Formats: sequence, structure tokens, C-alpha cells
Amino acid sequence: MKCKIFFLNRLAFVQRKSLSENLYVQAPEARPLPDDRSSPGLQPPPPQPQMPQQRDQSQQTESLHVNLSSHSIRQSTEKELKQQESSSQSKDSTSSNMSSGVEIPYPIDWIFPRLRNPSKLWFITSQFVITLVGLISKFVLVLMNKTKVHNKERLMKAVAKRPKGIPLVTVSNHYSCFDDPGIWGTLPIRYVCNTFRIRWSMAAHDICFTKKMHAMFFMYGKCIPVVRGHGVYQEAINLCIEKCALGHWVHVFPEGKVNMEKEDLRLKWGVGRIIYESPRIPIIVPMWHEGMDSVLPNVEPYKLHWGKKVTINIGEPLDLSAFVQGLKDTRVPEPVARKLITDKIQDAFRVLRSETERLHGERA
Repeated sequence: MKCKIFFLNRLAFVQRKSLSENLYVQAPEARPLPDDRSSPGLQPPPPQPQMPQQRDQSQQTESLHVNLSSHSIRQSTEKELKQQESSSQSKDSTSSNMSSGVEIPYPIDWIFPRLRNPSKLWFITSQFVITLVGLISKFVLVLMNKTKVHNKERLMKAVAKRPKGIPLVTVSNHYSCFDDPGIWGTLPIRYVCNTFRIRWSMAAHDICFTKKMHAMFFMYGKCIPVVRGHGVYQEAINLCIEKCALGHWVHVFPEGKVNMEKEDLRLKWGVGRIIYESPRIPIIVPMWHEGMDSVLPNVEPYKLHWGKKVTINIGEPLDLSAFVQGLKDTRVPEPVARKLITDKIQDAFRVLRSETERLHGERA
């Protein structure tokens, strides 16, 4: 009889142990490593046999302990997950602000949808602004000052006679805030005063888009706000690529700023991305001008001057179709492709600059 009771007690103990192990398994990294305290000589004594009544009470206590433990573990786990989630969100927000490091004086997000899908009212207002600015540009550059344009027919052919659906990308140096729209004052009125034919151009967010009225004016003037310091993957570059996909004309100042010191700056790679990612490889027309900073100097007082010499030189169009296609076919990494394309424009700039400076210096 005693043997039978001992056997039943042993069987109940094994079942309880198996049940507790199934309900909660300790993580491997949390299990204590064996040391002197767990040596065979220091092992706890084996459990003593229990009577049936004691066994029932022990089972109830262990079951309650397991339930409470699992409940507390679940609560602490959920709490930790919530804390980690909120912490990661705050870190993402902080890192986003820190990574840009660029102050946005006025919100510009609302501008991009309007430029992507212009309404009829937008076109009407844009036509008014483009006409006003075009006439002022023509008056300042042609009547107020002495402007000479070399190889003008190259630009006219690209603007007026390029195949339908083929985009045009013009690039030029940036010596004055009047460069754009000033240089377009040399075009015929049917182009410079036509919102459907004139260029799209990127303009600095911290100069042209600092107030709502300024933002509205430049938006209707077909200017795209670019945030200097946000790199090549920003909305301004994306929108330029979209306009190229529609076969439009996009003008870029690849120096990325008004080059007041007239240094030989490394060109920004945004223009390389526009050309590389355009669904149809655009016609690229490089331009160089001298004397625009004498018409509108970069020092106070910022006012237009009379009787200054301005020389604009239109370069030979660059046909990079085979070059760009070769980069795509050989799967050159995109950053490398953007740099190689930009280097082609940089080389054309150096030749064009030397030639334009000579032409400008030869004028009386």
C-alpha cells in the first residue's frame, strides 16, 4: 500500500513539473550558468512525497503563481514595447530634423501639388505673371543695357523646333539674382511672354519662398522651390524629372547658388539626376553669360543699373543620348552615373566660360 501511494505521489510531481515547464520557458540567455553553488554536492534535496490533500493545494498554488507570473510578464512586455515604439518615434523625428539641418522659413509643401497639376485658374494667373516679368526682362536687358547674344539660333532651335515630346534642359552659370528671368529677355515675345513655352526653373526656398505673397508670385512664374542642402532626392528634383517626362523645358543653375566670387565651383549632381532619370534623354544646351552682375549687383542697394555690357553665349547642344544609355546598359551605379553626366556639363562650362570671357573683354 505504501509503495502504491509513493508511486502516485511521484507521478503527480512529474505531471506538475511538466505543466509548469510548458507554461513558461525561461529564455536561454536568462538561465543561470553552472557554478560551484550548483555542483552535485550542493543540489537542493529532492522533494518529499506529499499527501493527496497537500498535493491539491500545491497544484492550486503553483497554477495561481504561473498565471500571475505570465500576466505580469505580458504586462511588462507590452509596456516595454510601447516605450520602445514611442522612443523610436521620437528618435526618428529628432534625427529627421537633425539630418536636414536646413531651416524652412515658410512651408512650401502646398506648392508642389499645384505645380504638378495646374488648374485653369493657375494657367490664367501664370500667363499674367509670365507676361509681366517677360516684358520687364526685355526692357531691362535690351533697352536699358547693351546686351549681345552669341549663337542665339542654337537656343531658338532647341526651344521652338525640337521634336515633340523631347525635353530641353538648359544650364548656365549663376552670377546675379537677375540671371533668371533676365537672360530670357533676349527671346522673342511669343516665347518669353508665353507660359506654355517658357522654362521651368528652380529657385531657392530661402530667398524666393519666404512669404505667402512671394511664394505665390514665383509659383505662378513657373519657379520650383529647391531646398539647398536637401540633396538630389528632394521634391524639386523629382518635379523637374516629371516636367522632362512631359517634354517641357527645364532650366538649371548647377552651381547651386549665386557665385558672387566667380569661382570654378564643382557643379551639383542634381542636374545629372534630372538627365539620367528622364524617361527621354533631353537636349542639353549649356550657356554662359558675363556682365549680369553689373546690371543687378550682389551688394546693397539692390537696384537695376543702366548702360552695362552683358554678353550671353549659347553653347553647342550636348548630345548625351549614347553616353547615358551606355551608363544604363552597363548598370553603372546611379551616384557614379550622375557624377559622370555632371562632369560632361562641367567640361562644356569651362570651354564656354573661356570663350565668353574673351568675347566680353573684346567689346568696347
